[in-house]
Amino acid sequence: MTSTEIKAIQSKIGTVPDGFWGPKSIAACQKYLRALMPSPNPWPKPDQASLTKFYGAAGDESQLVNLPAPVPMYYEGKRIKTIRCHRLVAASLARALTAAYAVAPDVVKVYDGCFNNRPMRGGSLPSLHARGAAIDLDAGNNGNLVSWPAKATMPFDVMKAFAREGWLSAGAAWLRDGMHFQATQ
Repeated sequence: MTSTEIKAIQSKIGTVPDGFWGPKSIAACQKYLRALMPSPNPWPKPDQASLTKFYGAAGDESQLVNLPAPVPMYYEGKRIKTIRCHRLVAASLARALTAAYAVAPDVVKVYDGCFNNRPMRGGSLPSLHARGAAIDLDAGNNGNLVSWPAKATMPFDVMKAFAREGWLSAGAAWLRDGMHFQATQ
């Protein structure tokens, strides 16, 4: 993102709009997004015990549904009709995508996956994708190791749309992996 775009986010989150994304901006951003989340948050904590208790075992495809894509979305240039996700997140995911599409259609239309029975990158524990409780959008501009907001371009308004549904935005929480949103606290 440009310095001007970073300053705009800083103004929204109530920190000094200087274009530098440091510890104060990070903390203010995380606090701002958490304040948008429903209380109590409907999703589990991100530890494996809480995830298994709430979602069931990773890879359990009996918990998945085919959510009709609520907005035009494309995977590798081909329009998708459904998103395979956990039954407990389907309605919330549809609302988040609809709200995010209203503010950033060019980003939301680039779908990069939801259910994928695999471990977390660089680890052995199951990814939230293995439970169908995470989605990736516009990975080409918001990759796993690309810092947000310095390099990744995930719009803050998309993060806000997901936060209003209680979803965690990896870009704001981890300062990288801006494509990733997950239904956890």
